Amino acid sequence: MSIEVSREARAEAIASIERYFRENMEEPIGNIAAGALLGYFLEEIGPLVYNQAVADVQARLRTRIDEVDIEVQQDAFSYWRKFDRAPAKKGNK
Repeated sequence: MSIEVSREARAEAIASIERYFRENMEEPIGNIAAGALLGYFLEEIGPLVYNQAVADVQARLRTRIDEVDIEVQQDAFSYWRKFDRAPAKKGNK
């Protein structure tokens, strides 16, 4: 499965790579080279980040699923409890 990004996101990423090279490297990088570098990162390192994100989501979902019983638990046989807790009426014992 390849990681695809929108045309707009790709353009922003390429611009970011170009800026990074301008500000942090001895030589700037051109638009085509920045696009190739982005493609390399998406293919080579992107799956690592993607898989970690999936694992993080799975862990959060497991936590939420484990809490579902707490959120929606209903006590069975609770009809008589409301009468047992109510104060006794005068004259009835």
